[in-house]
Amino acid sequence: MVNLIWVALTIIGFIFAMLNGTMEEVNKAVFDGGKQAITICIGLVSVLVFWLGLMKIAEESGLLKILSKLFQPFLTFLFPKVPKNHPALGYIMSNMVANLFGLGNAATPLGIKAMEQLKVLNNNSQDVSDEMITFLTLNTCAITLIPTTVIGIRMSYHSANPTEIVGVTILAQIVSFIGGLMINHLFAKRRHRKGRK
Repeated sequence: MVNLIWVALTIIGFIFAMLNGTMEEVNKAVFDGGKQAITICIGLVSVLVFWLGLMKIAEESGLLKILSKLFQPFLTFLFPKVPKNHPALGYIMSNMVANLFGLGNAATPLGIKAMEQLKVLNNNSQDVSDEMITFLTLNTCAITLIPTTVIGIRMSYHSANPTEIVGVTILAQIVSFIGGLMINHLFAKRRHRKGRK
């Protein structure tokens, strides 16, 4: 459905440009947009490669294991029905650490694996469990210490100080993280009151 909407918007835009005689500006915008997209992608790749390299170093040095132990009580509190040594917790932890360092692209496959494991715990049911909803909330409202993607975009547009947004970003994310978990908790209570397990 979304694809059809985008195609319709594109066709309407081209028809409108032909009727108004602004087709030249549209063609220029298409080529300029393509050029900018490639520039941004190359800039983002370099930032992602750098942080993925640091992530690998953190993994090899044992820092990820230390972070796992640090977050273990928090994850046990959030996911009480998930057994302690279940692979789902490992994937959730890796996803959280990747998000913490601003590696959204690296976090996505880990998040998919975590969701698959949570579905297995839910007896492969088509209905989502409380744990799956909590993980989705956790993943969506994740706190990022270093927003590498945004910094990369600001660098590609020659920002005078690309890292000046870090403090405000962390503050906004803490508020959204706490708010997301509170709303998730309230809706979980509401589901349980209605008799859903």
